[in-house]
Amino acid sequence: MKTDIENLFKDTVLGHPVGLFILFFTEMWERFSFYGMRILLILFLTAPLMSDNPGWDWPREHALSLIGTYASLLYLTPIIGGWIADKFTGYRIAVVIGCIVMTLGHAAMALETTASFYLGLALLVIGTGFFKPNITSIISEMYKTRESKKDGAYTIFYMGVNAGAFFGMMLCGYLAENYGWSYGFGLAGIFMFLGMLQFILAHKIFGKVGARPSKKKDIVLNVEEGADKEEVEEEVEAAIKLNPFTTFDYVLIVLSSIGGLLYLFNDPLDTIYSKSLVPFEVGGMSGTNVVVLAALAMFLVLLITRIARYLPIVRDRLIAVTIFALFTVFFFAFFEQSLGSMTLFASDYTDRNLEGNAAIIFKIIDGLLTTIPLIIITYVIVLIFKKTFTKIGASNIVLAIAFILVWALVLYRIYDKAFSEELKVDATWFGILNSFFIITLAPLFSKWWESKYNPSAAMKYGIGLVLLGLGFAILSYGASDIPPGARTASVSMIFLILAYLFHTMGELCLSPLGLSYLSKLVPARMIGFMFGVWYLAIAVGQKAANTMGGMIDKISEEYSLGTFFLIFAVVPIIVGFIAMLLNPVLKRLMHGIR
Repeated sequence: MKTDIENLFKDTVLGHPVGLFILFFTEMWERFSFYGMRILLILFLTAPLMSDNPGWDWPREHALSLIGTYASLLYLTPIIGGWIADKFTGYRIAVVIGCIVMTLGHAAMALETTASFYLGLALLVIGTGFFKPNITSIISEMYKTRESKKDGAYTIFYMGVNAGAFFGMMLCGYLAENYGWSYGFGLAGIFMFLGMLQFILAHKIFGKVGARPSKKKDIVLNVEEGADKEEVEEEVEAAIKLNPFTTFDYVLIVLSSIGGLLYLFNDPLDTIYSKSLVPFEVGGMSGTNVVVLAALAMFLVLLITRIARYLPIVRDRLIAVTIFALFTVFFFAFFEQSLGSMTLFASDYTDRNLEGNAAIIFKIIDGLLTTIPLIIITYVIVLIFKKTFTKIGASNIVLAIAFILVWALVLYRIYDKAFSEELKVDATWFGILNSFFIITLAPLFSKWWESKYNPSAAMKYGIGLVLLGLGFAILSYGASDIPPGARTASVSMIFLILAYLFHTMGELCLSPLGLSYLSKLVPARMIGFMFGVWYLAIAVGQKAANTMGGMIDKISEEYSLGTFFLIFAVVPIIVGFIAMLLNPVLKRLMHGIR
């Protein structure tokens, strides 16, 4: 294994092994399909039946309830997918399985029937479970002997995530809004298929990294240079001496899982179809609330009792991971408004009609915004071709085909917008801003994290949450003149653009680095499973995001839309300052990990 890792670092691009960029592009195409389809959901479900591009005409609350459950399940299935890869398939085979299942899911979505729509969502949930935790676990395995470069590697990888999201939302959104929803859903499936082929054909470059697990597994110590020798020995002991699940643990896992899933499936069923899987009340509390509170209590008991059984250093680090996971819940509960209430704000409350000089300026900016990232990524592809074409030529060819298709669609879109008489910005266009800002800002943040001015983990989380809150404060100010109950408005798009800028800077402080800290703090034998647990925290945030987003009509009618977004500004800022205050405590719990 160590030999394979060293071989990976012989051929480098931008200071990192070529294998990182193979994963970069695999993740990029998966995120292209994922975000390209997902940003269409809220618009497709709420689009009027009597329109040029008819949708299902659902109320906003109904649509966000379904999307919340779907988004939450996308982060729950990785717990199972990570465990299967750890025990049976290995990370690379699990990634391939995920790609195949997701490709079938996108194909089903393109049919636009009720049955195929729900089947497509189910297949995407299952496929993501295999794909998401395991592609990040491959990176963790690749950088076992180079812990200091992990932050930079995950930040670069995160650029792949957002490059895919950028082009996916832009191109799938463009086709769906202008030519029909099935075109957008179908394009997502095509690029998912190309991403799968590219990864399969590049498998030789990884050697045994990410392969099927052997009975005798290498133990790699997650400690910094200069760490105390006794701490190292304790971590060795912790890695060797497993903490097996007891019967009591399994009972708690099963019961809390059943309770959580009951809530997730019951919420849209009750909201949309007025049917309940738990049709009872206890002391005036609905059956749904009783079930979810009981599930949460059992999960907390499971977490506390398992952590308590570890040796002190590992126990402290797992406590730190748990605290970071809690902050992650808060972050995503507010950040994920981008594909819910913020997309609705772009569609219904933002002035998207441009004319005269404003239209000309937008066309120029949009053209640059679209082509510059594509030129940069194409340059990276050329560097990869030079290093790997003799080794993985077939994979390079598939990658080239995918980018030729992207270039063709991008240029056609620019041409179409340039010569249109009336310019109306697509509502999905605003979704690409987050990805664009990440692509442009990620290198700066990556350099910051590798410099001597690198803040501690808690400070990064605190800064990220405060920046997120400031973004919503800008949006709240922009919406302050919208009267209560208004269903449409014409707010300047500058407020939405600035909100996305602040949200992106907050995300760069928190989201990609959470994976890096997890890989450093968790013992090697638990990496796959703990990546899944990390996604559990994001799942809770996803459901909370869309549940709160579903209150947009109620709050804006009773108070105002400005008040709705003001709530999303105040809470993250308060939680961010709490994270900063906990900095000394978290440093002690991390025992030397930075």
